[in-house]
Amino acid sequence: MTARKTTRRKAAPPPPEPEAPPAPPLRRRLRRWALTGAGWGVVTAILLVLFFGLVNPPTTPYMMSESLRLGSVDHEWADWDEIAPVVARSVVAAEDANFCLHWGFDMTAIRAAIDAGGNRGASTLSQQVTKNVFLWQGRSWPRKALEAMMTPLVETIWTKRRILEVYLNVAEFDEGVFGIRAASEHYFGVEPARLTAQQAARLAAVLPDPKVRSAASPGPVVRRRSAAILDGANTIRRDGRAACFE
Repeated sequence: MTARKTTRRKAAPPPPEPEAPPAPPLRRRLRRWALTGAGWGVVTAILLVLFFGLVNPPTTPYMMSESLRLGSVDHEWADWDEIAPVVARSVVAAEDANFCLHWGFDMTAIRAAIDAGGNRGASTLSQQVTKNVFLWQGRSWPRKALEAMMTPLVETIWTKRRILEVYLNVAEFDEGVFGIRAASEHYFGVEPARLTAQQAARLAAVLPDPKVRSAASPGPVVRRRSAAILDGANTIRRDGRAACFE
């Protein structure tokens, strides 16, 4: 009987380890990081606008910088029903007569500003609120770009009344005097609910240049502007351009 000859198979070599995929090019990585950062920026902006739609802003970046410069500022919040209605109409007549008609940007005013060579302002109350609450002062292109992106968010999430309420509470009416409550007590010694039409018009008249103009001791410019604002406030009430916040 002959022994069967067996052959032992050699073990198969282990499969080669897969090569690591090549790293994406730097340009692609930068683009991915930029898109991720932009996405988080949009989410953060939405959350901030939602938050301050419900919670009153305790301060603003400009208030903080003025507080550091001056040592302190005068500011106390006044709710909508604590402000005389004529104040809101006067401010709209002075700063943004088409407030109820636009979606954040007044294209008619923008075209007029362009035709005038950029020497006149075209910012709406919505743009000013966006700048004051969420951004910084100045005319830099990054700030203007952020303002242009965030203003439609504010217009979409907040009501017109909320936009105007926040504006009246963060606007500067004199050096270091912010908001309608501080302004009415500073200039006239009354609560904002007791302001007369004349006083409201004078307060609105100082808004373009609050560090120079005075509502208590108005010069010729403030007097002329106050008279125009008085007439404008009555006009927007009659023609319905105050309906969105009244």
